[in-house]
Amino acid sequence: MSGLADNPAAPADILLRLLALNDHYILTRISLRTTLPDEVAEVMLTHPQGRVRLALAESWTADPQLRARLLDGPASNALAVAMGPHPYRMQVPPLPDWAYERLLNHERDIVRYETLNSPSVPEHVLIPLAGHQDPVFRLAACRRVWRELTDVLRTSLLRDVDPEVRTAASLQVMHEDEERTAELVETLADDWRLGGVVEHGRLGRAVAERLLARGTRLARLARNPSFPADLAARLARHDDPAVRLAVSARPGLSEAERAAIDWEVSPEDRLDTLWWVWDAREDEEVLRRCAASAHTWLRRSAAVCPQLPDDCVEWLADDEDFAVRLLLAEHHPQAPAELLLDLYLHGTHRAVGMLTTRPQFLVAGLAARFADAADPRARALAVRDPSATPELVERLSRDPQAGVRKAAARDARLPVQRLIELLDDPDVGSAAAANPALPAAEMTALLDGAGVPD
Repeated sequence: MSGLADNPAAPADILLRLLALNDHYILTRISLRTTLPDEVAEVMLTHPQGRVRLALAESWTADPQLRARLLDGPASNALAVAMGPHPYRMQVPPLPDWAYERLLNHERDIVRYETLNSPSVPEHVLIPLAGHQDPVFRLAACRRVWRELTDVLRTSLLRDVDPEVRTAASLQVMHEDEERTAELVETLADDWRLGGVVEHGRLGRAVAERLLARGTRLARLARNPSFPADLAARLARHDDPAVRLAVSARPGLSEAERAAIDWEVSPEDRLDTLWWVWDAREDEEVLRRCAASAHTWLRRSAAVCPQLPDDCVEWLADDEDFAVRLLLAEHHPQAPAELLLDLYLHGTHRAVGMLTTRPQFLVAGLAARFADAADPRARALAVRDPSATPELVERLSRDPQAGVRKAAARDARLPVQRLIELLDDPDVGSAAAANPALPAAEMTALLDGAGVPD
């Protein structure tokens, strides 16, 4: 049944029958459809069960105007609308302005809080909040739209009567202000945010020496470019490998100086992008140095920069470090198609499965290359080729490996008779039900056969 919920050609009457099953998984699949018939959306909008309305609120494919209309229903809808959808690495279209006005003036604190923290709220809604009477609203403006605020508003927030607002504003300017950094080091001494100050604040000599003497958060301190080089040099032989690694990845070091430090990056190490590299992402000279560096962390950081020059892309596409190649494939618009293909077929990281969604993932010629490949993952790719014939798709639908049959079962070029046969295949029946070429009469027959009420 879940396959029918995914089928882009499923008519409204089929989806409504599925909706009535009250099945959580099927409900989720319906809410994530790229196309949702108006008739189905209206039923979900006014459905007596809260979880059906919640599914609509969490749908990132649903029309924002439709999600906003949930505010006209039961009061419990408001929190779901405020929280909204949070798809992985996707920007959700914003709600209409009138919806944000209602949410930000809602009587429940949690609704206002979730609205303020929703990643889809547009800047023009957040900017006026810098002058709001509620400090929680001013906090949100500090954290989310600081760069868009006027100088007058920024000055006001830096002098705010609320200490948390003043702190939030100071955190926005600490990278260029030694005095405010020094204040934050003292006021946040026992606060989790001190780590960010240590790493990103502009450090005066006296503050840097005090932080070094404390002996805590040394790896983050070493990553701060304003931490004096001579003080950083003292940490180059520190017992903690994380500290040595941080020192070795500082800007301004020569390749020889980096090599003189005992640092190590294993293939499994997860490292954040060096922010000094990201800040220089428009600087071709810096990116070239990082891409050519013997230091793995610098190359990984360069790989995520979309502005990386073409010749550097070629270097990193052949890098010995798997993470460098994967980051390049994920983030660079010109990452070579063959790199994406190779990572998909031979990489073990869970992220490689998403590479097929990248615009430059290879499709032309896959049928000729992989239809008879020994690797079933490669054979399954053959159906992605626009030139794959119905005969080839049908042949692959009889493959001994279920993954290959599933790929063929979803393909609209599969002859209808074979598609109908696959509905009875326990391994791929759901994939066949999602095929847009499946006749509506067969969809109805599936539901009737399963005893789904009309």
